[in-house]
Amino acid sequence: MQQKSGAAELAADIAACRRVLRRESRTFHAASLLLPTRVRGPASALYAFCRLADDAVDCPGDRSAAERLDRLRLRLERIYAGRPLPSPVDRALTDAVERFGIPRRILEALFEGFEWDIEGRRPADLGELQAYAARVAGTVGAMMAVLMGQRSPDVVARACDLGVAMQLSNIARDVGEDARMGRLYLPLDWLQEAGIDPDAWLASPCFTEALGSVVLRLLSAADTLYRRADDGIARLPADCRPGISAARHLYAGIGHEVAFRGGNSIASRAVVPRSRKARLLGRSLVAAAAGRCSGTAHPPLEATRFLVEAVAASVAAEETPAQSPDQVIWLITLFERLERGQRAALQRHG
Repeated sequence: MQQKSGAAELAADIAACRRVLRRESRTFHAASLLLPTRVRGPASALYAFCRLADDAVDCPGDRSAAERLDRLRLRLERIYAGRPLPSPVDRALTDAVERFGIPRRILEALFEGFEWDIEGRRPADLGELQAYAARVAGTVGAMMAVLMGQRSPDVVARACDLGVAMQLSNIARDVGEDARMGRLYLPLDWLQEAGIDPDAWLASPCFTEALGSVVLRLLSAADTLYRRADDGIARLPADCRPGISAARHLYAGIGHEVAFRGGNSIASRAVVPRSRKARLLGRSLVAAAAGRCSGTAHPPLEATRFLVEAVAASVAAEETPAQSPDQVIWLITLFERLERGQRAALQRHG
């Protein structure tokens, strides 16, 4: 009866996480419907926690945002101690952490990305932008690979590629929205090469062909990573491929919509029309069924290497042979004998 009660509570917590997704990220929510049940629940918990955490600190230059981030770190500490706060999202994530062995370093890296947002850091070049994207999105890719039972460095590296690519698509879509919040994520060296003064442009954001060229350059970098990620998707379990392939094509579609506008995401936010979403979902299902690998080996991005290593370290820890009961009994017996010998020696010598 207690097991049934626990299962019912977990189901209710997962349902609450799904509601967060439906409200905050319709694209991920739609893609997640194609995931198998065993992955959909913990993935919803993971994404809901990331989403709520992002919303909690999404205030650049706000001192209270730093305090909220500290509270999030305390929540994470409780989750990994198995003592979550009485929140459906925290309880559901605690269950996922315990069942799947999600490395804590990955979620800590997510908070590092939030810290960069609070500080209002601007990426000097593509490498710094990838380092930021690795923390706020590559981390989600790495954790999704773990939830699907995929801890191979090659597959995790491709999952991180997909997360970074999605974040680059989001940045390209949100240039105007971010600028109105005082944020600028486009690489500063690219802006300068296009003849754009970052501070002057941020003071009065407007679309120009020069800015469009920078946004299109960013989308090209994203497309390169989407193609690399396809190899990782092809190596996932067959029942996981449709959901991840759908997310890949839907997010890439956002970028392609921005590209169709010539890179203009200043006046309005690009939205993929429903008819095109349906075509993209159809294409994703065909790609998932084919499951083709290019056979080209790519090392992980330098920005995501630490995430791949964190997952690999968790595998090594799991594979460390545990002591058998016989070994434990032998050690206890040995310590007892040593203790008896010490007592006997003390008695002999007064």
